Amino acid sequence: MCVLFLGFEAHPDHDVVLAANRDEFHARPTREMHFWEDHPEILAGRDLQSGGTWLGVTRSGRFAAITNFRDPAAQRGDAKSRGALVVEYLLGSGSPREFTESLRPRAGAYNGFNLIVGTRSEAAYFASLTRESRVLTPGVYGLSNHLLDTPWPKLVQGKGAFTKLVESRPLPEPGAFFQMLRSDQGAPDAELPDTGVGLEMERMLAPLFIDDTRTPPIYGTRSSSVVTFSRTGEVRFFERGFSPGMEPRLVEKSFRLPRQG
Repeated sequence: MCVLFLGFEAHPDHDVVLAANRDEFHARPTREMHFWEDHPEILAGRDLQSGGTWLGVTRSGRFAAITNFRDPAAQRGDAKSRGALVVEYLLGSGSPREFTESLRPRAGAYNGFNLIVGTRSEAAYFASLTRESRVLTPGVYGLSNHLLDTPWPKLVQGKGAFTKLVESRPLPEPGAFFQMLRSDQGAPDAELPDTGVGLEMERMLAPLFIDDTRTPPIYGTRSSSVVTFSRTGEVRFFERGFSPGMEPRLVEKSFRLPRQG
């Protein structure tokens, strides 16, 4: 996952509203969002190379999403799969804060990452770079390949558009969020971050939606996701997948959460 926006207890009808783009190499094998055969409680896409995921929910009402921390100089080939952390939280039973606190002593086993985990009533954030673990208060958050709410141009632009959608009554349909996530707006060179990948790559990574036009395409936005938890207990998960030369594929799943209390 390379950019995500979270509205946590920010809408009167929804506990959770999440919109995200996953950017990845086209050669990396992936399965679209589905209920996993080996863990039927998990609804998520799946990285078929390492077995984890970038974004998922459970039938009991847990959710988790991860982004990489962009620092090519610090990448290690022997690091554990970051997607396994999402699965670990989804299969667990502890609170979001308990899980993020548990990551402090072992985050160094992974390449840099940011993780948001939650339930309908609590959410927490962890950054491997700083070992920061904190509970998220109600509000709107943006996360890309640096720390939470770092004002990169794409994050400022996307968070502003996402906030307007979350402030709407009633909440717009997923199509409006997909349109927001499809933005190809870049940024002036002077406003781009310097993450060690070079100016040409920073320009390519600047939009919310990365449309790789090279032949053959190498890297780009592979999927967009919209997840909502309504206060009445309905979870809706929409995923739009992208493959070079093919029409986008839309997958939709929904289910009801167990009654609270």
